[in-house]
Amino acid sequence: MPLQNRVTPFGDILAISQRGMFTGNRGIIHDPATKTLLKKRWASKALLVCTCDYKGRRRMVMGGRSWTELFFLDEAVALAAGHRPCFLCRRAAAGAFRAAWAAAVGTKAPSAANLDAGVVHQERMRHGRKLIHAISGPPSELPDGAVIAVSGSAFAIVGGAGVPLDRTRL
Repeated sequence: MPLQNRVTPFGDILAISQRGMFTGNRGIIHDPATKTLLKKRWASKALLVCTCDYKGRRRMVMGGRSWTELFFLDEAVALAAGHRPCFLCRRAAAGAFRAAWAAAVGTKAPSAANLDAGVVHQERMRHGRKLIHAISGPPSELPDGAVIAVSGSAFAIVGGAGVPLDRTRL
């Protein structure tokens, strides 16, 4: 039976068998004895998206008390769910994320702690659900990898068109 640790673009955590391309964490949000989630959905403001393979390290999923292993279909899903690239295992992606954030808001590149503590955390979840913003232009003008929601379903923008992010593929 699959564990409840697959994250949707909306930030929900489901129990489905697919693991996806990336892992990540929100701190310790599970009971290691039962391998079930607690009521809280994050225990840290540093919500990370990490590689599934880092220096050959292997972990027992939900077996310890250091963090709760979560899985994402791909990076677009992880970012849409409010996670940011890890500065340890994904340094280049984390640097690009920080630079893009700075360019978008017109400031110098923030530290990871400032990213996590500031607006990024506020944008992640509100009342237990991912905050969703209306877009002002057509989806065809969004960059590849942007994730949009239409009638409760998530779509990744690829080549100006929406590709469904079916929950069964997460």
